[in-house]
Formats: sequence, C-alpha cells, structure tokens
Amino acid sequence: MSFDTLGLSPKVVAAVAAAGFKEPTPIQAQAIPVAMQGRDVVGIAQTGTGKTASFVLPMLTKLEMGRARARMPRSLILEPTRELAAQVAQSFELLGREHKLNIALIIGGVSFDEQDRKLDRGADVLIATPGRLLDHFQRGKLLLTAVEVLVIDEADRMLDMGFIPDIEKICKLLPPRRQTLFFSATMPPEIKKLTEKFLRDPERISVAPAASTAKTIEQRLKFSDSDSKSKRAVLRELMRGQNVKNAIIFCNRKRDVDVIYKSLTKHGFNVGALHGDMDQRSRTATLDAFRNGTITFLAASDVAARGLDIPEVSHVFNFDVPISPEDYVHRIGRTGRAGREGFAATIVTPEDIPAIRAIEALCQQKIEWLGDAPSPEQLEEWANAKKGRRGRGRGAKPDKTPSRKSAQGGQRPAIRPDPANREMASAPSAPEQASAEQPAKQRVRGKPRDERAKSRQPEPAVVGLGDHIPDFLKRPVRASK
Repeated sequence: MSFDTLGLSPKVVAAVAAAGFKEPTPIQAQAIPVAMQGRDVVGIAQTGTGKTASFVLPMLTKLEMGRARARMPRSLILEPTRELAAQVAQSFELLGREHKLNIALIIGGVSFDEQDRKLDRGADVLIATPGRLLDHFQRGKLLLTAVEVLVIDEADRMLDMGFIPDIEKICKLLPPRRQTLFFSATMPPEIKKLTEKFLRDPERISVAPAASTAKTIEQRLKFSDSDSKSKRAVLRELMRGQNVKNAIIFCNRKRDVDVIYKSLTKHGFNVGALHGDMDQRSRTATLDAFRNGTITFLAASDVAARGLDIPEVSHVFNFDVPISPEDYVHRIGRTGRAGREGFAATIVTPEDIPAIRAIEALCQQKIEWLGDAPSPEQLEEWANAKKGRRGRGRGAKPDKTPSRKSAQGGQRPAIRPDPANREMASAPSAPEQASAEQPAKQRVRGKPRDERAKSRQPEPAVVGLGDHIPDFLKRPVRASK
C-alpha cells in the first residue's frame, strides 16, 4: 500500500514523497481513509507507530480550501505537553510547506502577546495545551465556533496529568457538527467514557496491544540497595558497561532528576536535564542538544516519556521503577523505534519487586536480570511483603510534596506541651472571670447568656489565688532542649 491510495490530495502525496516517506504505517493505512470520509476516529496505538501523520495528512487535505478568520481557528489539536505540541507543529511545517497555512502554537512558557498576534492573523491550525487554550478563551482572545476538526492526542496521558476536566470544557465550546480524531495508547474507563460522550459513531482502530513492548528492545533488570547513593553507583556501572550512543535516564521525581544531573556531571558524563519545572526555552534547548548529539545522556522525568520524536535513542535507563506499569512501556518505547534495536535497563530495589511483577504481568513476559540477581526466595519474600506507598501515584505530582525531613526544614520536631501547662494556658484571666460573673441582660433560646458562657469556660487551673495570678503563670512553660 502507498500514500496515493489513501484518498489524500496530490499536493499532500507529493509532500509525503518529498519528506522521504514511502509506505504508510498500519495506523496511518487504517485511520487516514476513515478520516478522509469525515468520520470520527478512535485510534489505539502505542507510541512510535506514526499516529501524528494519521491526523496531519488528512487535515492538510481538508484545509486546502478556505481561509481562517481572526481569532477563529479552523482546526484544533490538543496535546498534553509543550514538547508534543511543538513536534506536531514541526510536522505541519514539514508536510505542509506548500499549503501556506497559518499555524498557531499555543503553549505555556511563551508570551501571551506573541500568541495573540498569531490568533489575530487567523489560524488554520491551532495546536495547544489545554490550560493555555482556556486561558486565551477566558481572556476573550479566542473563539472556537468555527472549528471543523478536533484532534485529541495522547488521551491517556491527558488523564494522567489531570486534563480531562479541561478537555470536557473545551469540547463543550466547540460546534457539535465537527469531526473528532481521538488517539490514545491505552483505553482506561475514563477515556472510554470521554469518547462515548463527545464522539459520534466513531470508527475504532487498534493496531497493537495496549501494553506491548517492541520486540527489538532488550530489557534487563539490575539489582541495587535501596539508598540513593547505591542506586547512583549502579547507574554509573550500567552506563559504563554499555556501548551507548545516547540514552534517556528516567526518574520518578523532578528533584531526583536534578540530583542525577549533578552527580553524573561530577563524574564526567556528558548529561543534560529535562523536567516540568524548567522554562520553555531551557527545555527546548536541552531537547535540541540531545537530538543533535551535543548531549549524550538526558536525565528526565516522565514529561519526556511519551511522544517525543527522538528516533535514534540507543538506551533507556530507569533510575526509578515507575509506579504505573503503562509508564514503563512508554518509557522504554523511547528506544527500539522504527524497527531499530534498543536496550532498556531498570534499577530495582527490594521495595520495587511488587511493581516489577506488575510490569511483567502487563507485558506478559519475564524480564531477565543483569549481573548478580537476588535469589528466588528473596524475590518471593519481597514480593509478598506489606509495603507502604512507594513513590508517586498515578497522575500525582510528588515533586512538590516534600518528605517529612524536608518539610521540617531540618529543624527539631515541635515539643508537645505538658497537659498541665495547656490547662494553665487556657485558664481565663481575671477580667474574663469578672465579665462571666456579671448577670446577662439578654436570653438566647431560653437560657441566660452568662450561664452559656460559664458552660464554655474551662475550670481554672490554679485555685485560691483569686485575681492575683502572676502573668508568668498564665504563659505555657516550654520544655528545655
């Protein structure tokens, strides 16, 4: 099958050939003809299967006729992260260079004024993250009543990041008679409910199991003690023991990304860092340096786990085992793309064994150990041990949740006051006692106010001193250090 059999316009087919693409991938071969018919599509495919071209190419064909008006985009593409949105914009620039379309990229970390100017010129294609899109709409800078095609990409990632309420708000602002193209790697119940609510009789297209890993990826586990210092030593051993062209090192927390970055830099590795707290300019510069080979190793949080188009990553190292087994699939999917061979190693501590079992169950394969492995008895003991919450939960933001030690800022814990001191501190002062003894002139609900006040007053902690309680006895006594 070739692209000229999918119903695309001659101009789009020529652009695809000029870009060097010869045959459509399975998701493209099935989704493009349905999209060209104007039908809604639900595409289920893992990362790296060519989902982006599945909606870019039919949109280019549909947008050849017509012109956008100011602040009224003709099409809308929603992406969960800035990087993914920027990549889609690059795809339109590559494949639509002969179409002369106005493309507006609306993401955080960029000036509102610059984005307003793009919207004022009229956008044939609006590519946005949900939060920034709603910001522009609420400021009165954007109307969505002319949108003909809506694309929701990486929907399960949207769920992870808590964007589903924003997606629902946006869908309600769009014309009901629009075409919706919906893509996701997995289909949890919340995502299925979303498709049932906002899509009209969609064609469901699934080209791969939701949780499969590429067969070209060699997967290994490496045991480590639980402390971070030991894990960092194991990571360096892994990095030195492989013929690495370039590699992504995944951490569960943003603060661990910074720790890994500083540690590897200290030990002479050529490394960069990427996480959600970085400003957009720094993130873009780091990704460009990694793509062009200036940076060999990239320490990253899961912001880089899905959809980033870095086609020739040779290795992936999981410094932390992800809590969600699906995240493991997307992390290691950064390597072994487009049929290339890849290598993925995961550092495992005793606390991680239950999560590893869940990953193996989801992927339906046993992952081999690299080097010395724990005994089967140890693995079984750790797998059955009762554990507290390990790491972060799905969709949470643990990087902003300090540990007990960091929350205290290194200070000593607060001293619990002695019960006697609490009673003395709460004893009423002499003026309070005098006012409580005065007869109340008003009654509330049939009960004198002075009686109600007395019932609320605690018993004096010191008896017999009358009005002559020294001030120092009224203050709580602090325990000595």
